[in-house]
Amino acid sequence: MTQAACSDVLFIEPYYGGSHKQLVDLLVREFGGTLFTLPPSKWHWRTRVSALHFADTIPEPPKLCKTLFASSVLNLCELVALRPDLGKLNKVLYFHENQLIYPVRKQLECDFQYGYNQILSCLLADVILFNSHFNMASFLDSIPSFLKLIPDHRPIGVVERIRDKCSVLYFPLEPNLHHNIQIREQTKKAFNDMGINTTDSPQLDTTDVPQAGTTTPQLCSSRSTLLSQQLTCLPATPCLHILWPHRWEHDKGPDEFCAVLRKLLDARLDFVVSILGSHTNDIPASIQEVIPLLGSRLLHKGSVSQQDYWRILTEADVVVSTAKHEFFGVAMLEASYCGCYPLCPNRLVYPEIYPEECLYNTEQQLFKRLRAFCLRPTLTRANLQVCCMRMSAVSPHISTMQCHLFYRSHLTDS
Repeated sequence: MTQAACSDVLFIEPYYGGSHKQLVDLLVREFGGTLFTLPPSKWHWRTRVSALHFADTIPEPPKLCKTLFASSVLNLCELVALRPDLGKLNKVLYFHENQLIYPVRKQLECDFQYGYNQILSCLLADVILFNSHFNMASFLDSIPSFLKLIPDHRPIGVVERIRDKCSVLYFPLEPNLHHNIQIREQTKKAFNDMGINTTDSPQLDTTDVPQAGTTTPQLCSSRSTLLSQQLTCLPATPCLHILWPHRWEHDKGPDEFCAVLRKLLDARLDFVVSILGSHTNDIPASIQEVIPLLGSRLLHKGSVSQQDYWRILTEADVVVSTAKHEFFGVAMLEASYCGCYPLCPNRLVYPEIYPEECLYNTEQQLFKRLRAFCLRPTLTRANLQVCCMRMSAVSPHISTMQCHLFYRSHLTDS
């Protein structure tokens, strides 16, 4: 349990890791409140049984507490049934992902319960927030067909009872530009020390970068312009640095990414790669097989420290997604705002956030884009400046400052 000075909000996160952890940590820091969590492991068990754990461990909320904020991993109906006192609070349910369109390898009857629990939680919640329009639309549009799996006595009018409570509230990003620009300066100095000239480029402008420890309103139009200008300061790397920063699980498409890496190797192209992300002992076979083939081309793999993570994002040239299941994509956006050119599949949430230039339709198209960047690594920087300008329309809605206002309106309503 984490408790701040103010206890107006009760935060519950059954899966306290990754973007789930980032969000509640930011909200507690910004707004105060009390946070109850469980470690980020065994996701299926967290969604099945965490309600009983929290019902037993959460004390009676203080009189000043008005709002309960929980991710959709929690079975809100079970919690309120066990703790009617919590049901009196304004219940805000946040969807990082929805289970109605999760790409399971083999459909099992038990999988139905995960999505059904989310529907029931929505019926009970007072406010339902999604991290993207794709997430909200795919959830609401899938409810009718999902409920048809029930053999008889199917409920009716469920979508209508949920829809009016739904809205989109983008995940608030906090890329540490101050840290990243320091890394860029260090990289630039290292190139100069090696005799590689970088003095022909304009100097990095750090006047608009807040000091460490302050709230960082990122990604507004002016910031996108600032970032695109700063990218021109960076020296060309000897070869293309490809980044894949995702969980090593089937829904993130590791097989597809490794297949493209094999094609790049077969074409004898010059590149290095970092395959970041958490994983269990059950590492996908495609990654196990490609690692020895990459040899010294593989710069980093697996989980790394936060400091190394931001450093690698800053050093890479292009960041790739091959996801089959993505509702926002925090790592892709963080890498983009650290100077990586994003290449994303033309599906899921990506067309909502990224311009057409950053999207591909087939594995072969991804290979061709990476092949072109391998032959001319500086193309990533030139293309990224265009990407920054195109993304400026959506970026204000992802900024910490703008999200602060939206989240406050939901968390402080009685």
